[in-house]
Amino acid sequence: MKLLAFDTSTEVMSIAVAHGAQLWQHTGAGGAQASGTLIPAILALLAQAGLALPELDAIAFGRGPGSFTGLRTACSVAQGLAFGASAKRGSDAQSAHVEVLPVDTLMAVAEEARWHGGATRVRAMLDARMDEIYIADYEFKSNQWSIDGDLELISSRNLRARAGWTLAGHGFAEADARLPVGAPWLAALPTATAMLRLAPALLAAGRAVPAEQALPLYVRNKVAKTTDERAAERAALTPAGGTAAADLSLRPSP
Repeated sequence: MKLLAFDTSTEVMSIAVAHGAQLWQHTGAGGAQASGTLIPAILALLAQAGLALPELDAIAFGRGPGSFTGLRTACSVAQGLAFGASAKRGSDAQSAHVEVLPVDTLMAVAEEARWHGGATRVRAMLDARMDEIYIADYEFKSNQWSIDGDLELISSRNLRARAGWTLAGHGFAEADARLPVGAPWLAALPTATAMLRLAPALLAAGRAVPAEQALPLYVRNKVAKTTDERAAERAALTPAGGTAAADLSLRPSP
């Protein structure tokens, strides 16, 4: 199987390409900084692997939660690459479309904890800024991960260890002092290599989607309004025969 995976949900950009048992990987600056470097880095890594985009079976990306700008970047790049690869395949290909596989970043954190620390019950977390944490519990059974409960956004003050579970992720600086002494935890990020390991089970479960259906997972309330939403609001504020009011919608920075 030929797979491309990448994640820009944190300050570390992670890219990996798999061709059978062979693996190529690259890391760089993630988050907002990845918008100008992600595509060149992907193309360079594919060249190292001797693969062209149309040869890929699927493109996996970290859908979130994480940096809002990083999530938008990863999702749009995954869509663009999949559209481009599908167009180059032509209608005579066995499968004309390259599918996109959105991967939960917290599941990737749990997989990193399993791969490097042997954990099979993981309370995965990522720094959400503003003294908050994205958190979810995952259990590894029958060679696949399942979530136990809900993905949540909590104050770091409310972080608690769970008996028999390993805490893993990124964002311990504010939370570590509040955990019991000796609570098991592992520093881990959602890496592209973790997503490649997750991909076979997720693909078998039908989690891949057409490129146009791929979406980021923000968790926090919406941080930006769509063009259509802003246009609708302007229309609602426009007096009959008048001019639309200025767009004063507040869009917090990621």
